[in-house]
Amino acid sequence: MKPVSQLFFALLLGGASMLAQADDKVIPQEGDISELKTAFTEQQLSAGFSQAEIDSFLASAQYNQKVIDAITTPWEAKPWFQYHPIFLTDKRLEKGLDFWHSHDTTIAKAAKTYQVDPEIIVAIIGIETFYGGYMGTYPVIDALYTLGFHYTPRADFFRKELAQLQTLAKEEGLDLSALKGSYAGAMGYGQFIPSSYRHFAVDFSGDGRRDLVGNPVDAIGSVANYFHQHGWQKGAPVTLPLTTHHLPAHLKAWSGEKLSYKVADILSPTISLAQNVDLDVQQPALLVELEQQDSKDYWLGLNNFYVITRYNRSPLYAMAVYQFSQRLKDAYAKQ
Repeated sequence: MKPVSQLFFALLLGGASMLAQADDKVIPQEGDISELKTAFTEQQLSAGFSQAEIDSFLASAQYNQKVIDAITTPWEAKPWFQYHPIFLTDKRLEKGLDFWHSHDTTIAKAAKTYQVDPEIIVAIIGIETFYGGYMGTYPVIDALYTLGFHYTPRADFFRKELAQLQTLAKEEGLDLSALKGSYAGAMGYGQFIPSSYRHFAVDFSGDGRRDLVGNPVDAIGSVANYFHQHGWQKGAPVTLPLTTHHLPAHLKAWSGEKLSYKVADILSPTISLAQNVDLDVQQPALLVELEQQDSKDYWLGLNNFYVITRYNRSPLYAMAVYQFSQRLKDAYAKQ
């Protein structure tokens, strides 16, 4: 699974027989919660945990209403002209340059090892947690427990992550009583959910642990590995501006689906690149739509842009990461 942010969450869990209506909100009934806990216990027993370990794990988790409030509060996507100023700030740039200089050897090593452009590594950590400054205040176990047993629309997903958390804690020796993260259970410099932590985190410092919360070296290597595992192509273009401000009827902006266009499907005599770049027109591509105050801008998204959306499905997020990475790259080169 992928790292999670506040722009994630769209799929709905089925099973109408397990739902009850209250104040127009779907909530699980107590009997259903008991059944879910029994199924969770059986699953963890089959994974090798003892009954005592599972009981202790569940007993240490608490329901947190603030988690439910956070995930059920409607979030309306801002248009690009309001969205990007949140992330593309001078303060974040200055902090990013400080972080890059402080860890330049590690970042260079991670970029070479995993064949990922260094500015992307630095940009992701900056966008996600302001370089470790804002890693979340919710107890991770409470967040996943609450969503896994009390938030029906994504309960199955979050129970799986709760199970992953128990395994992760055992593997990495994590102190669950002190582990804080987002309301969705993402943690560390790069905001990895437990399954992503287990599958993509690396011990880049060589100290025998994969510590994404307290060790920025491991976090840097792990973000690079995540991008590597999802197909990043070092040095390849990410996204390119197009000349049009209007789309013909046969084209549509990308909204999270699997790639169906090729570059040749998008470029035409009326839609061309704003700058001359040699491209393989048979490669997969997508259309990025950015809403400005008085018009819409369109960009051609390529493989690397799609890889950023494996981290977070929002095209606005991916564009913010890309543009911030370019500001970082330019500023770093001048210092």
